[in-house]
Amino acid sequence: MAAASDNGAGAAAASVSALAAGLREAGYLPGASTALVSFLATRLGKPILVEGPAGVGKTELAKALSKVLDRRLVRLQCYEGLDEAKALYEWNYRKQLLRIQAESQDTGWDEVQDDIFGEEFLLSRPLMDAITSEQPIVLLIDEIDKTDQEFEAMLLELLSDFQISIPELGRIEARSHPVVLLTSNNSRELTEALKRRCLYLWLDYPELEHELEIVRLHAPELQETIARRLVEIVGMVRDLDLKKPPSIAESIDWARTLLLLGAQDIDRAVFEETLSVIVKHRTDMDLVAERVGVKLVGQRAAAP
Repeated sequence: MAAASDNGAGAAAASVSALAAGLREAGYLPGASTALVSFLATRLGKPILVEGPAGVGKTELAKALSKVLDRRLVRLQCYEGLDEAKALYEWNYRKQLLRIQAESQDTGWDEVQDDIFGEEFLLSRPLMDAITSEQPIVLLIDEIDKTDQEFEAMLLELLSDFQISIPELGRIEARSHPVVLLTSNNSRELTEALKRRCLYLWLDYPELEHELEIVRLHAPELQETIARRLVEIVGMVRDLDLKKPPSIAESIDWARTLLLLGAQDIDRAVFEETLSVIVKHRTDMDLVAERVGVKLVGQRAAAP
């Protein structure tokens, strides 16, 4: 199978600032390091390993890049027990069996074997889809930390050489050069071999002003004072020892909820009424209502 061209690029940003502007137009507000690493990935042809807590925009970065680069997004959602058959390829055993049955009885096994182990009998999974795509794509390998080291080892050939080896068919090289993002919630340490093949990007919860800008982008009708207060309260909630701190997406959901309710402020009553939008565990809700709810009462009492 033919190898990819030198860059396999398609549409590509001319500079870091151009890529940052494109991401913003796609609804993603990147920090300086995010724009730089994304630009380098498109030019150097190296995968990006994006680590950070859940809900900080790792998956959304891949979606935004696919829009900016005008490429199809191929997503592999990882989970415990994910294996090669679900991620890469498997043989269509039913079709192979029908082919064998269709052969005449005096046909030798060697002839049948050569026939049934061809590309037409392969069931393509996301990684194979990314490799064999005629057009350049963005490949998202989401939550790689949920898999095991054996699965990581299987990825090494793909990430370093953009090729895979199938015992029955031999080596299959990429027809185009994908932009690859691997995301991790940092639930376990990834292998050094995997990290060596990737550019590295750490995404954390944004600073107040940055998150305020994100909220205003997705809920522009929300009053400035309420939007700022929302972001400040979300920051207080994240400072607590919670099972699941609120994500950026949940901040946006909360802003849209307040708009739908016509809220003119976030006092304790509104906060407790809409708390389930940003807090998703029962024990967390009790803790947040007690710690942050009391602060809101104190702030309202101190207001002129």
